[in-house]
Amino acid sequence: MPFIKVETNVAVSDENACLKAISALAADILGKPESYVLAVLEPAKRLLFGGTPEPAAFVTLDSIGLPEARTPELSAAVCGFLNRELAIPSNRVYIAFGNIERNLFGWDGRTF
Repeated sequence: MPFIKVETNVAVSDENACLKAISALAADILGKPESYVLAVLEPAKRLLFGGTPEPAAFVTLDSIGLPEARTPELSAAVCGFLNRELAIPSNRVYIAFGNIERNLFGWDGRTF
């Protein structure tokens, strides 16, 4: 059940394509089926990073069994994606990682 949310002050011309790419990124870097990924893209938000409105992003990446030892690698992959796709420098991206316990995440009327 990976969940990825990208909040950015960058306007995105093709939001559907970008959202699909974000979903595929989460599945790929976490090694989970994309059929379980929930992806959210919130472009063109009022967002300041370091007091400036230059391109920036806040990313939430949660998953059951998130590999905490791999967070540096995951961070590099997410930042690389945002730089390539939205021209956001990696030093203007914060990422909040969450390792969610199965019993604390619901789906389909039950928990995992």
